[in-house]
Amino acid sequence: MGAGTWESHHAITALMFRYAELMDAADFDGIATLFAAARITNEGVDGAIEGADAVRKLYERTNRVHDDGTTRTRHVNANVFVDIDEAGDRASARSAFVVFQQTGALPLQPIVSGRYRDTFARSDGEWRFDGRHIIVDHVGDVREHLTFDLSSFVDEL
Repeated sequence: MGAGTWESHHAITALMFRYAELMDAADFDGIATLFAAARITNEGVDGAIEGADAVRKLYERTNRVHDDGTTRTRHVNANVFVDIDEAGDRASARSAFVVFQQTGALPLQPIVSGRYRDTFARSDGEWRFDGRHIIVDHVGDVREHLTFDLSSFVDEL
């Protein structure tokens, strides 16, 4: 794998950044479409989420939507490194993320950070997510964002 073309790099990073935009908007249908052909896994959690319906249900079940219809978060994806196999229509990327949140009960602050390990496939000239592995490194106050205790999934904080 290598650097690939600018067009491929742009298309892949646009997918990564689109996820952040959809999460902040609580657009779980959009996330389901984005990952419809992908497999989502989490470090330290058995199993995988596959298929648009399963992805939508996961996000609806685990994320709080506030009165304004959003998650009241800002997902920032940074330090993106992309490796592209143009001939094989495959790519991988690694990146870091930080989620900030502010609500009536929570001042603006980072609430979680970690890493994404993504894979992509190109079909009919279009790049799509093939897989996402989520690694949570740091957990702050996620009570206004998630419906479960994320710290129970992190081995060492």
